[in-house]
Amino acid sequence: MTLLLSGGTVVTSLDPPSLREGDVLVLDGRIAAQGGAAPGDEETIDCAGCLVIPGNVCAHHHLYSALARGMPYRLEPPEDFVQILQRVWWRLDRALDPASIRASARSGGADALLAGTTTIVDHHASPTTIEGSLGLLDDALGSLGARRILCYEVTDRDGLDRAAAGLEETHRRLKEQASDGGAPATRTMVGAHASFTLSAETLAACVSLADGFDVGMHVHVAEDGADERDSEGRFGRRVVERLADAGALTDRSLLAHCVHVDDREIDLIRDSGAWVAHNPRSNMNNRVGRARVARLGDRVALGTDGIDGDLFAESRAAYWRGHEDDPSISPSWVLGSLAAGARFAGRAFGEPLLGRIEPGAPADLVVLDYDPPTPLSAENLAGHWVFGLSSRHVRDVVVDGSVVVRDRRLVRPAENEAAGSRATARDLWERIDRVPAHPFEPAGGD
Repeated sequence: MTLLLSGGTVVTSLDPPSLREGDVLVLDGRIAAQGGAAPGDEETIDCAGCLVIPGNVCAHHHLYSALARGMPYRLEPPEDFVQILQRVWWRLDRALDPASIRASARSGGADALLAGTTTIVDHHASPTTIEGSLGLLDDALGSLGARRILCYEVTDRDGLDRAAAGLEETHRRLKEQASDGGAPATRTMVGAHASFTLSAETLAACVSLADGFDVGMHVHVAEDGADERDSEGRFGRRVVERLADAGALTDRSLLAHCVHVDDREIDLIRDSGAWVAHNPRSNMNNRVGRARVARLGDRVALGTDGIDGDLFAESRAAYWRGHEDDPSISPSWVLGSLAAGARFAGRAFGEPLLGRIEPGAPADLVVLDYDPPTPLSAENLAGHWVFGLSSRHVRDVVVDGSVVVRDRRLVRPAENEAAGSRATARDLWERIDRVPAHPFEPAGGD
């Protein structure tokens, strides 16, 4: 397939910012050329007056939260982060069935694409529907055209049998990808919940599986102080030290949150080359604190942690929340973090040019209908990004060379999808009402 995006202002790179005027030619899923003559028989998207950018990457998502929007809550209000997990999310994940997993993925994936997010790094949990769950996610996101990196959340909180089932689901998926060479737009990591729900044996099994397939681990790290207290109480060391001792801290690892890591842990993270997914809106919503992102280095990417799929909104929150504490957090830092997310995803896909618009790069592109009231240049792109751009400007989206959003509408919608999703959500909410608060408690208390 040949596609021409004609006449736009093209952001060829976010870090460092680089802009060019002209056409972008896409051939067989890749950027073939910028400017110059087109073959003449290509599909054309008129980008005059528009900004063409690399697709955004959501480095940490929980798509299963998509059907929780407006979900009724009838228990006592949570007083801390662990109670939020016990009374909300660990009830929701136990109520998931195949229909709600698929509907959540379709709804959350559509939300992300319409917001200009072309790659979703998802962390999934469904303890009563483990087998086949990654396939359901993959099929749903693939049907929309999204690029995706998936994992199943291995944890001991629901018992050793379900921890083993989570490992087996991951192993099955990794074997399938190894045998068929890997579909072009999907990859799998080894997922683990967090140190405080992982025994030494289960963590070791996760590390062995990741090493065996040469993939990274995707794990929550020190999102709340309870994670650190548990690790110190059970193992005599802090969370990142425990991960490092277990072999889970590598340059393939993706560590979500890292809010409560100390200086020693930060040094370990940086020395290992591990990636960090920063989720400022979720951190604020759960009142867990503020990650010291400037100290964590240049491998900090942005995620939404299930809030939605909108990286423009996350960008603004990351800047304002970060800058409030640390004046070194600038709009340019935001662009660097978005570029870091693309570098992480590019490494997973073996595509070092992902996140750039240049010949040879995968064609993951977003057309923004953005007519700024002030001049736009490479020097001030970061200011426009934080103070001007939003997902309302997203007009067209291309993933792997295929148009997946055109004129603000999904190209591959399912008939009566919204109505079906609402019905599935009602069924899910009825099941959740029958699920009690989860009894699992971390060691160490509060």
